[in-house]
Amino acid sequence: MDVAERPKHLPRIQALAAVGQCRLMSLWDSLFGHLHIPVAQVLLTRNDIADRTQYLNAQNTFSELLSMDVIPIVNENDTLSVAEIKFGDNDTLSAITAAMVQADYLFLMTDVDCLYTANPRRDPNAKPIEVISDIATLVADVSTAGSSLGTGGMSTKIVAAKLATSAGVMTVITKSSKPGNVHEIVTYLQKIRIESDATKSFPQPPLHTRFLPSATPIRSRSFWLLHGLCPHGTVYIDQGAYNALQNKASLFPAGVIGVEGQFAQQEAVRLVVVEKRSPSALNGDFLHHGDEPKEVGRALVNYGSSEITRIKGVRSTHIQSILGYADSQYIALRENIAFFPASERASPPATPAFNERKT
Repeated sequence: MDVAERPKHLPRIQALAAVGQCRLMSLWDSLFGHLHIPVAQVLLTRNDIADRTQYLNAQNTFSELLSMDVIPIVNENDTLSVAEIKFGDNDTLSAITAAMVQADYLFLMTDVDCLYTANPRRDPNAKPIEVISDIATLVADVSTAGSSLGTGGMSTKIVAAKLATSAGVMTVITKSSKPGNVHEIVTYLQKIRIESDATKSFPQPPLHTRFLPSATPIRSRSFWLLHGLCPHGTVYIDQGAYNALQNKASLFPAGVIGVEGQFAQQEAVRLVVVEKRSPSALNGDFLHHGDEPKEVGRALVNYGSSEITRIKGVRSTHIQSILGYADSQYIALRENIAFFPASERASPPATPAFNERKT
């Protein structure tokens, strides 16, 4: 279309995406046609998987395509997506898709061989990082160089690696200009996995960085709760409630300390653990004896933000008298709660303004 750079105007971007999608699929179909392998186009948006039934439908479609020996070509539906429902980049989309199909490997192709201890374009002493067992310990000045036409950089690939490895998918970063690397790396990894003799030497594979999968991968439903949904607010709970949730209990109003944001019933929220304190101590003062609240997971709530604000801290038997109705004795059922691995827990994204009643 003779467009020199990515436009700023969203309808223009979406129009170009509609044109490019035809060319892209034609190219994939032609390439796989040489191997007599059919391809299928799968377009996704965040809204497509926010509903649990649609998520399972997409998962079943992938399973059926693969059982038919059809290669699914997955892309974000750029002709429909807007900022609020975009995955954000194809790296994140690929990680969620890899988890959906329970892939063995996820390859993130980029313009460098692997991650380095520093930016190799500026530091001649930069050393490659070949194996990462714990992304939380990763300290590297990674390059964010990339095409101006794209949406991702190296940082998005590290985020994608976090998502995929948490679901049990080994994730590899390697150079896109050498597609043969994929076959060589998989062959090498299969050899060292099958070969029982640990001292046996194999020819070294092309330079790459591989992120080892979690030894305790997140189950499908939990992955969907954590990464398939966009949180609309935050529910702050005390340590006692968190301990009970860890023992498979559901979330009662008594364990809720505060609420942030506006959300409705059956919408996703962040779960953040804070130390239970007096109302006067909750006015933005989180730091207490060096402790800082941490986002520990996500939940689908049975009540909206205004309702939870009114019933937080009380016994379930009081919900009826406060609200005039009681749809559930729980703020969230345990089956609708999922926790991040300990290494992925982070501080809340913003300082909350607790909606605290005076007592």
